[in-house]
Amino acid sequence: MKEYIGLDVSLKETAVSIRRDGKRMWRGKCASDPKVIAELVRKRAPAVELIVFETGPLSVWFYHALIQEGLPAICIDARHAAGALNMAPNKTDANDADGLAQLAEIGYFKSVRVKSFDSMLTRTLITVRTRLVRMTVELSNQIRGIMKTFGLIVPAGQGNVFDQNVCSLLDDQDELATIILPVLAAWRSLRERTAELSRKLVADARRSEACQVLMSIPGVGAITATAFMAAIEDPDNFRKSRSVAAWLGLTTRRYQSGEVDYDGHISRRGDKHLRGLLYEAAVVILTRSFAQSGLRTWGLKLKERVGFKRAATALARKLAVTMHAMLKSGEFFNPSIGATA
Repeated sequence: MKEYIGLDVSLKETAVSIRRDGKRMWRGKCASDPKVIAELVRKRAPAVELIVFETGPLSVWFYHALIQEGLPAICIDARHAAGALNMAPNKTDANDADGLAQLAEIGYFKSVRVKSFDSMLTRTLITVRTRLVRMTVELSNQIRGIMKTFGLIVPAGQGNVFDQNVCSLLDDQDELATIILPVLAAWRSLRERTAELSRKLVADARRSEACQVLMSIPGVGAITATAFMAAIEDPDNFRKSRSVAAWLGLTTRRYQSGEVDYDGHISRRGDKHLRGLLYEAAVVILTRSFAQSGLRTWGLKLKERVGFKRAATALARKLAVTMHAMLKSGEFFNPSIGATA
């Protein structure tokens, strides 16, 4: 007899539901620890066919740990599961676990690809660096705003120039200096940590052949190439290159019902940070790239017809498709390709 298990995972406890032959055989809770869950499964459902849980903060850890325990675990898209789980009269962890077990039993679910720990480490490096950069900018803006209140206008400049300008303005402002200098010290520390992570990221990109292929595109740097590789992992995960653009939320949403049929804005599904990086790369290609290429020519022509923002978004979509095709072929960027839609 095949058994199906649904897990509703939370930070401390996990609700477990076991179903067999269309009936719930057992339901309960245990600690949110894959080893504890594995022991429970072997005790309660030795003939388990499938273990299902939703995407969430702990899903990567749970998936790899349960697979390592030899259990048939899969992770399903929480958005798709929500439609079925919302049919329950009461929203509880136990009911959600039971609903997931039912979805597993009837096969009504959409599994998602769970990234490896190496890819998650790379994504974490990029995310932390991005956050430190934003914190650095926030602190510098705060320093400028505070000093402006006292009539001290910090001239335009970044990095060491900003540091020198602030210190020179505080030379005869002893009381204000006792407030600003600790903030400035924190700003310096953040810049140092950001520089360390940036050096690591660039070094990793230089060691990666795939990143070197992607960085041959004008406008695509180490951060964008590394983020794209961490998200895609293996080019064979996508059968068609154009599927990558839809996966990243760069394709338009369509609504069709009866006589109504129209395309809306881009879906904005998927990796928001990577989507933003591709858009930035598209902006660089359109505005600051001196290297002539088919992508730039196509983007500039589109800009004349639909405007800058729409052209940059379309170029970001085309860039995602091109980058995936380059990863599959292993060839460096050919500037003559991409001039047509």
